[in-house]
Amino acid sequence: MRVHPTQLIPKCILTTDVFGQSNRPIVPKDTVLEEIHINVLKRFLIDRVEVATKLASGAPFIPDKLDEQALEKEKKQTKKQEEKALTFLEHYNQVVQEYKQLFEQWRSGSPIDIQTVRKLMIPLLERTEEVGSQVFLLYKYVIKKDYFYHHSVATSLIATMFSKRIGWKKEAIQIGIASFLADSGMAKLNHFLLEKKGILSPGEFEEVKKHPTYSYRFVEKIPSLSQSAKLAILQHHERLDGTGYPLGVKEDRIHPFAKILAICDTYHAMTSKRFYREKQSPFLVMEQMQQDQFQKFDHQMIQAFITCLTDFTTGTRVRLSNNEIAIIVYMESAHPTRPMVQMESNQKIIILKEQKNLYIEEIIS
Repeated sequence: MRVHPTQLIPKCILTTDVFGQSNRPIVPKDTVLEEIHINVLKRFLIDRVEVATKLASGAPFIPDKLDEQALEKEKKQTKKQEEKALTFLEHYNQVVQEYKQLFEQWRSGSPIDIQTVRKLMIPLLERTEEVGSQVFLLYKYVIKKDYFYHHSVATSLIATMFSKRIGWKKEAIQIGIASFLADSGMAKLNHFLLEKKGILSPGEFEEVKKHPTYSYRFVEKIPSLSQSAKLAILQHHERLDGTGYPLGVKEDRIHPFAKILAICDTYHAMTSKRFYREKQSPFLVMEQMQQDQFQKFDHQMIQAFITCLTDFTTGTRVRLSNNEIAIIVYMESAHPTRPMVQMESNQKIIILKEQKNLYIEEIIS
Protein backbone atom coordinates (compact mmCIF):
# COMPACT_ATOMS: atom_id res chain seq x y z
CA MET A 1 0.00 0.00 0.00
CA ARG A 2 1.43 3.40 -1.04
CA VAL A 3 0.75 6.30 1.36
CA HIS A 4 2.04 9.74 2.29
CA PRO A 5 4.04 10.01 5.57
CA THR A 6 1.24 12.14 7.10
CA GLN A 7 -1.07 9.12 6.78
CA LEU A 8 1.23 6.80 8.74
CA ILE A 9 0.53 5.69 12.29
CA PRO A 10 2.71 3.78 14.78
CA LYS A 11 3.05 0.02 14.06
CA CYS A 12 2.85 0.42 10.27
CA ILE A 13 5.35 -1.91 8.57
CA LEU A 14 7.56 -0.66 5.72
CA THR A 15 7.67 -3.05 2.77
CA THR A 16 10.51 -1.28 0.88
CA ASP A 17 13.63 0.70 1.84
CA VAL A 18 13.18 4.48 1.97
CA PHE A 19 16.09 6.51 0.60
CA GLY A 20 17.01 10.18 0.97
CA GLN A 21 19.82 11.62 -1.18
CA SER A 22 22.36 8.89 -0.42
CA ASN A 23 22.52 5.19 -1.30
CA ARG A 24 21.91 4.24 2.31
CA PRO A 25 18.24 3.93 3.39
CA ILE A 26 17.07 6.42 5.99
CA VAL A 27 14.49 3.84 7.12
CA PRO A 28 15.03 0.22 6.01
CA LYS A 29 12.50 -2.30 4.78
CA ASP A 30 10.55 -4.28 7.44
CA THR A 31 10.88 -1.51 10.03
CA VAL A 32 7.91 -1.34 12.41
CA LEU A 33 7.34 2.39 12.43
CA GLU A 34 7.15 4.50 15.57
CA GLU A 35 6.63 8.26 15.92
CA ILE A 36 10.36 8.90 15.59
CA HIS A 37 10.47 7.13 12.19
CA ILE A 38 7.39 8.98 10.94
CA ASN A 39 8.92 12.33 11.94
CA VAL A 40 12.14 11.45 10.10
CA LEU A 41 10.18 10.66 6.92
CA LYS A 42 8.36 13.98 7.17
CA ARG A 43 11.56 15.95 7.73
CA PHE A 44 13.21 14.33 4.73
CA LEU A 45 10.17 15.41 2.66
CA ILE A 46 9.55 11.84 1.49
CA ASP A 47 6.57 11.94 -0.85
CA ARG A 48 5.26 8.36 -0.59
CA VAL A 49 6.19 5.10 1.18
CA GLU A 50 5.12 1.48 0.72
CA VAL A 51 3.63 -0.20 3.80
CA ALA A 52 1.87 -3.47 4.59
CA THR A 53 -1.91 -3.62 4.65
CA LYS A 54 -1.75 -4.83 8.26
CA LEU A 55 -0.14 -3.28 11.34
CA ALA A 56 2.40 -5.17 13.47
CA SER A 57 -0.45 -6.06 15.81
CA GLY A 58 -2.24 -7.85 12.97
CA ALA A 59 -5.01 -5.27 12.77
CA PRO A 60 -5.80 -3.89 9.29
CA PHE A 61 -4.21 -0.54 8.41
CA ILE A 62 -6.83 1.88 7.07
CA PRO A 63 -5.15 5.24 6.32
CA ASP A 64 -7.03 8.51 6.70
CA LYS A 65 -7.99 10.27 3.49
CA LEU A 66 -5.15 12.49 2.27
CA ASP A 67 -5.92 16.23 2.27
CA GLU A 68 -4.13 17.24 -0.94
CA GLN A 69 -4.78 20.97 -0.45
CA ALA A 70 -3.39 20.98 3.08
CA LEU A 71 -0.42 18.95 1.88
CA GLU A 72 0.32 21.41 -0.93
CA LYS A 73 0.09 24.30 1.52
CA GLU A 74 2.50 22.54 3.88
CA LYS A 75 4.94 21.92 1.01
CA LYS A 76 4.92 25.61 0.08
CA GLN A 77 5.53 26.67 3.68
CA THR A 78 8.38 24.17 4.02
CA LYS A 79 9.94 25.39 0.75
CA LYS A 80 9.78 29.01 1.94
CA GLN A 81 11.41 28.08 5.24
CA GLU A 82 14.17 26.20 3.42
CA GLU A 83 14.81 29.13 1.07
CA LYS A 84 15.05 31.54 4.00
CA ALA A 85 17.52 29.20 5.69
CA LEU A 86 19.81 29.35 2.64
CA THR A 87 22.29 32.18 2.34
CA PHE A 88 21.61 34.41 -0.66
CA LEU A 89 24.56 32.95 -2.56
CA GLU A 90 23.44 29.37 -1.87
CA HIS A 91 19.94 30.27 -3.04
CA TYR A 92 21.37 31.94 -6.17
CA ASN A 93 23.49 28.89 -7.06
CA GLN A 94 20.52 26.58 -6.47
CA VAL A 95 18.41 28.62 -8.92
CA VAL A 96 21.23 28.57 -11.49
CA GLN A 97 21.18 24.75 -11.40
CA GLU A 98 17.39 24.65 -11.65
CA TYR A 99 17.48 27.04 -14.61
CA LYS A 100 19.90 24.62 -16.27
CA GLN A 101 17.28 21.86 -15.94
CA LEU A 102 14.51 24.12 -17.26
CA PHE A 103 16.63 25.05 -20.27
CA GLU A 104 17.18 21.39 -21.12
CA GLN A 105 13.40 20.89 -21.03
CA TRP A 106 12.95 23.80 -23.47
CA ARG A 107 15.61 22.26 -25.71
CA SER A 108 13.58 19.06 -25.72
CA GLY A 109 10.52 20.94 -26.96
CA SER A 110 8.67 21.66 -23.71
CA PRO A 111 6.86 25.02 -23.54
CA ILE A 112 7.66 27.56 -20.83
CA ASP A 113 5.59 26.90 -17.71
CA ILE A 114 5.31 30.43 -16.34
CA GLN A 115 4.06 29.23 -12.95
CA THR A 116 7.18 27.10 -12.52
CA VAL A 117 9.32 30.08 -13.51
CA ARG A 118 7.56 32.37 -11.04
CA LYS A 119 7.84 29.85 -8.18
CA LEU A 120 11.54 29.49 -8.92
CA MET A 121 12.45 33.14 -9.40
CA ILE A 122 10.19 35.32 -7.26
CA PRO A 123 11.54 34.11 -3.87
CA LEU A 124 15.07 34.89 -5.10
CA LEU A 125 14.13 38.24 -6.66
CA GLU A 126 12.45 39.26 -3.41
CA ARG A 127 15.83 38.92 -1.68
CA THR A 128 17.41 41.77 -3.67
CA GLU A 129 16.67 44.23 -0.85
CA GLU A 130 18.42 41.86 1.56
CA VAL A 131 21.71 41.95 -0.36
CA GLY A 132 21.49 45.38 -2.01
CA SER A 133 24.39 46.35 -4.25
CA GLN A 134 25.94 42.87 -3.92
CA VAL A 135 23.85 41.79 -6.94
CA PHE A 136 26.17 43.91 -9.09
CA LEU A 137 29.06 41.68 -7.98
CA LEU A 138 27.54 38.34 -9.01
CA TYR A 139 29.98 38.16 -11.92
CA LYS A 140 32.54 36.97 -9.34
CA TYR A 141 30.77 33.62 -9.02
CA VAL A 142 30.48 32.73 -12.71
CA ILE A 143 32.04 29.43 -13.78
CA LYS A 144 33.04 29.57 -17.46
CA LYS A 145 31.31 26.34 -18.46
CA ASP A 146 28.06 27.50 -16.82
CA TYR A 147 28.29 31.15 -17.86
CA PHE A 148 25.04 31.05 -19.86
CA TYR A 149 22.97 29.80 -16.91
CA HIS A 150 24.58 32.21 -14.45
CA HIS A 151 23.97 35.05 -16.90
CA SER A 152 20.20 34.56 -17.08
CA VAL A 153 19.77 34.40 -13.29
CA ALA A 154 22.26 37.15 -12.39
CA THR A 155 20.94 39.57 -15.03
CA SER A 156 17.43 38.97 -13.72
CA LEU A 157 18.56 39.95 -10.21
CA ILE A 158 20.45 43.01 -11.45
CA ALA A 159 17.46 44.16 -13.53
CA THR A 160 15.12 43.72 -10.55
CA MET A 161 17.38 45.66 -8.20
CA PHE A 162 18.00 48.43 -10.76
CA SER A 163 14.25 48.77 -11.45
CA LYS A 164 13.59 49.22 -7.74
CA ARG A 165 16.38 51.79 -7.42
CA ILE A 166 14.90 53.97 -10.18
CA GLY A 167 11.45 53.87 -8.59
CA TRP A 168 9.81 51.09 -10.61
CA LYS A 169 9.02 48.88 -7.62
CA LYS A 170 5.68 47.64 -8.97
CA GLU A 171 7.22 46.65 -12.28
CA ALA A 172 10.45 45.20 -10.84
CA ILE A 173 9.35 41.55 -10.64
CA GLN A 174 7.91 41.58 -14.20
CA ILE A 175 11.17 43.09 -15.45
CA GLY A 176 13.14 40.45 -13.54
CA ILE A 177 11.06 37.62 -15.01
CA ALA A 178 11.46 39.12 -18.50
CA SER A 179 15.23 39.20 -18.01
CA PHE A 180 15.22 35.59 -16.79
CA LEU A 181 13.40 34.48 -19.97
CA ALA A 182 15.19 36.79 -22.42
CA ASP A 183 17.62 34.07 -23.58
CA SER A 184 15.14 31.18 -23.47
CA GLY A 185 15.11 31.22 -27.28
CA MET A 186 18.71 29.99 -27.25
CA ALA A 187 17.12 26.59 -26.67
CA LYS A 188 16.08 26.63 -30.34
CA LEU A 189 19.66 27.04 -31.56
CA ASN A 190 22.25 24.36 -32.28
CA HIS A 191 23.92 23.15 -29.05
CA PHE A 192 27.30 23.89 -30.62
CA LEU A 193 26.66 27.65 -30.61
CA LEU A 194 26.30 27.75 -26.82
CA GLU A 195 29.19 25.42 -26.14
CA LYS A 196 31.74 26.79 -28.61
CA LYS A 197 34.94 27.83 -26.82
CA GLY A 198 36.12 30.25 -29.50
CA ILE A 199 34.70 33.41 -31.05
CA LEU A 200 31.61 32.84 -33.21
CA SER A 201 32.00 33.15 -36.98
CA PRO A 202 29.88 35.83 -38.74
CA GLY A 203 27.46 33.12 -39.88
CA GLU A 204 27.18 31.65 -36.40
CA PHE A 205 26.56 35.10 -34.91
CA GLU A 206 23.73 35.65 -37.40
CA GLU A 207 22.11 32.49 -36.01
CA VAL A 208 22.54 33.68 -32.41
CA LYS A 209 20.91 37.00 -33.34
CA LYS A 210 17.66 35.09 -33.90
CA HIS A 211 17.33 34.14 -30.23
CA PRO A 212 15.29 37.21 -29.11
CA THR A 213 12.67 36.32 -31.72
CA TYR A 214 12.59 32.70 -30.55
CA SER A 215 12.35 33.88 -26.93
CA TYR A 216 9.41 36.12 -27.83
CA ARG A 217 7.64 33.24 -29.58
CA PHE A 218 8.12 31.16 -26.43
CA VAL A 219 6.26 33.74 -24.31
CA GLU A 220 3.90 35.60 -26.67
CA LYS A 221 0.84 33.51 -25.72
CA ILE A 222 1.43 33.49 -21.95
CA PRO A 223 -1.47 35.60 -20.60
CA SER A 224 0.02 36.26 -17.17
CA LEU A 225 3.12 37.90 -18.68
CA SER A 226 2.54 41.56 -19.54
CA GLN A 227 2.97 42.86 -23.07
CA SER A 228 5.69 45.17 -21.73
CA ALA A 229 7.65 42.16 -20.44
CA LYS A 230 7.21 40.39 -23.79
CA LEU A 231 8.52 43.44 -25.66
CA ALA A 232 11.48 43.61 -23.29
CA ILE A 233 12.32 40.01 -24.17
CA LEU A 234 12.07 40.72 -27.91
CA GLN A 235 14.03 43.99 -27.77
CA HIS A 236 16.73 43.36 -25.16
CA HIS A 237 19.48 43.49 -27.81
CA GLU A 238 18.13 46.58 -29.59
CA ARG A 239 20.19 49.80 -29.40
CA LEU A 240 19.16 53.47 -29.64
CA ASP A 241 21.13 54.02 -32.85
CA GLY A 242 19.45 51.10 -34.64
CA THR A 243 22.54 48.85 -34.61
CA GLY A 244 20.88 46.23 -32.41
CA TYR A 245 18.88 43.14 -33.31
CA PRO A 246 16.59 41.41 -34.28
CA LEU A 247 14.57 44.35 -35.69
CA GLY A 248 17.06 47.22 -35.69
CA VAL A 249 14.53 49.62 -34.15
CA LYS A 250 15.64 52.97 -32.72
CA GLU A 251 15.13 55.16 -29.65
CA ASP A 252 11.42 55.71 -28.87
CA ARG A 253 10.44 52.44 -30.54
CA ILE A 254 12.38 50.53 -27.89
CA HIS A 255 10.33 49.78 -24.77
CA PRO A 256 11.71 51.22 -21.48
CA PHE A 257 11.82 47.70 -19.99
CA ALA A 258 14.05 46.62 -22.90
CA LYS A 259 16.37 49.59 -22.26
CA ILE A 260 16.83 48.35 -18.69
CA LEU A 261 17.52 44.79 -19.85
CA ALA A 262 20.02 46.04 -22.46
CA ILE A 263 22.12 47.76 -19.79
CA CYS A 264 21.96 44.93 -17.24
CA ASP A 265 22.61 42.25 -19.87
CA THR A 266 25.64 44.08 -21.27
CA TYR A 267 27.08 44.84 -17.84
CA HIS A 268 26.95 41.24 -16.60
CA ALA A 269 28.19 39.79 -19.90
CA MET A 270 31.23 42.08 -20.06
CA THR A 271 32.20 41.60 -16.40
CA SER A 272 31.94 37.78 -16.48
CA LYS A 273 34.41 35.05 -17.45
CA ARG A 274 33.46 33.46 -20.77
CA PHE A 275 35.09 30.84 -22.98
CA TYR A 276 36.31 33.37 -25.53
CA ARG A 277 36.82 36.44 -23.33
CA GLU A 278 38.19 37.15 -19.87
CA LYS A 279 36.13 39.23 -17.47
CA GLN A 280 36.61 43.00 -17.46
CA SER A 281 36.62 45.45 -14.58
CA PRO A 282 33.04 46.59 -13.83
CA PHE A 283 34.32 50.16 -13.61
CA LEU A 284 35.95 50.01 -17.05
CA VAL A 285 32.80 48.42 -18.43
CA MET A 286 30.71 51.27 -17.06
CA GLU A 287 33.10 53.84 -18.53
CA GLN A 288 32.75 52.17 -21.91
CA MET A 289 28.95 52.05 -21.60
CA GLN A 290 29.01 55.71 -20.54
CA GLN A 291 30.84 56.56 -23.76
CA ASP A 292 28.14 54.67 -25.70
CA GLN A 293 25.26 56.23 -23.78
CA PHE A 294 24.16 58.68 -26.46
CA GLN A 295 24.45 56.14 -29.29
CA LYS A 296 23.38 52.81 -27.84
CA PHE A 297 21.95 53.11 -24.32
CA ASP A 298 19.46 55.39 -22.63
CA HIS A 299 21.46 58.31 -21.17
CA GLN A 300 19.41 58.74 -17.98
CA MET A 301 19.32 55.02 -17.28
CA ILE A 302 23.08 54.67 -17.76
CA GLN A 303 23.69 57.49 -15.28
CA ALA A 304 21.30 55.87 -12.78
CA PHE A 305 22.99 52.49 -13.27
CA ILE A 306 26.44 53.97 -12.62
CA THR A 307 25.08 55.59 -9.46
CA CYS A 308 23.82 52.17 -8.31
CA LEU A 309 27.10 50.47 -9.12
CA THR A 310 29.20 53.12 -7.38
CA ASP A 311 26.90 53.42 -4.38
CA PHE A 312 29.71 52.66 -1.98
CA THR A 313 30.58 54.56 1.14
CA THR A 314 34.05 55.79 1.96
CA GLY A 315 36.13 53.04 3.48
CA THR A 316 35.35 50.42 0.84
CA ARG A 317 38.42 48.31 0.00
CA VAL A 318 39.19 47.79 -3.69
CA ARG A 319 41.87 46.11 -5.77
CA LEU A 320 43.41 48.33 -8.45
CA SER A 321 44.57 47.27 -11.91
CA ASN A 322 48.20 47.28 -10.67
CA ASN A 323 47.12 44.68 -8.07
CA GLU A 324 47.52 47.12 -5.17
CA ILE A 325 44.86 47.29 -2.46
CA ALA A 326 43.35 50.72 -1.78
CA ILE A 327 40.53 52.31 0.20
CA ILE A 328 37.98 54.70 -1.32
CA VAL A 329 38.25 58.03 0.50
CA TYR A 330 36.11 60.28 -1.71
CA MET A 331 33.52 59.74 -4.46
CA GLU A 332 33.17 62.58 -6.97
CA SER A 333 29.70 62.66 -8.55
CA ALA A 334 31.08 63.85 -11.89
CA HIS A 335 33.51 60.89 -12.05
CA PRO A 336 31.82 58.09 -10.05
CA THR A 337 33.89 55.28 -11.55
CA ARG A 338 37.17 57.03 -10.69
CA PRO A 339 37.12 58.03 -7.01
CA MET A 340 39.96 59.25 -4.81
CA VAL A 341 41.67 56.29 -3.13
CA GLN A 342 44.35 55.76 -0.50
CA MET A 343 46.92 53.02 -1.05
CA GLU A 344 47.16 50.53 1.81
CA SER A 345 50.87 49.89 1.19
CA ASN A 346 52.14 53.46 1.58
CA GLN A 347 49.08 55.59 2.50
CA LYS A 348 49.53 57.60 -0.71
CA ILE A 349 46.39 59.36 -2.03
CA ILE A 350 45.65 58.81 -5.72
CA ILE A 351 43.00 60.60 -7.78
CA LEU A 352 42.00 57.95 -10.32
CA LYS A 353 40.45 60.42 -12.78
CA GLU A 354 44.00 61.76 -13.29
CA GLN A 355 45.48 58.27 -13.78
CA LYS A 356 43.96 56.94 -17.00
CA ASN A 357 46.05 53.76 -16.94
CA LEU A 358 45.05 52.92 -13.38
CA TYR A 359 41.54 51.84 -12.45
CA ILE A 360 39.51 49.80 -9.96
CA GLU A 361 39.70 46.12 -10.89
CA GLU A 362 37.28 44.85 -8.25
CA ILE A 363 35.60 45.59 -4.95
CA ILE A 364 36.95 43.54 -2.04
CA SER A 365 34.84 44.64 0.92
